[in-house]
Amino acid sequence: MSAALSEDEMVRLWELHIQLEFATKDAEATVATMTPDNYVNHVPVMTGGRGRDEMIAFYGKHFIPQMPADTTLRLLARTVGQNRLIDEFVFSFTHDIEMDWMLPGIAPTHRKVEVPTVVVVQFEGEKIACERIYWDQASVLVQLGLLDPAGLPVVDVASARKFEDPRLPSNELIHRKKNAQ
Repeated sequence: MSAALSEDEMVRLWELHIQLEFATKDAEATVATMTPDNYVNHVPVMTGGRGRDEMIAFYGKHFIPQMPADTTLRLLARTVGQNRLIDEFVFSFTHDIEMDWMLPGIAPTHRKVEVPTVVVVQFEGEKIACERIYWDQASVLVQLGLLDPAGLPVVDVASARKFEDPRLPSNELIHRKKNAQ
């Protein structure tokens, strides 16, 4: 087994992985940055896969070709250490294409989405062993017009705004409930 990567090497490998997914759009090259028994889990919808062949198929059929052209990742914070890298970012896109990996069964709504997202990347040796990606699916569904937030403790793009600007007011849902009584 090879030695663990330094923090700088983990960052370089992760940034290469992201470039291969979002810029180069090469499923095989993306998976080549990963261990043979790697896995990806998009936690809110349980999409992803495990192992080289499954991940090449997932990246090649569902993830890379189903990424809206205007997708951006706005990094807010990165934590690196102990064979892990954690990125907190706003994932922004216009839902103008089917996105089985994030919105299985949902036709394009042509609406803009901005959602705070966290990815936990684990490394083994000199490769990426896994990615666990978390986001608020209710916020995504509200922004797409598929979930009515009235009477529910969910928000729309406000969660991304608060995520990027902690000076924005807190407890809006609590105040909304009290004002409705």
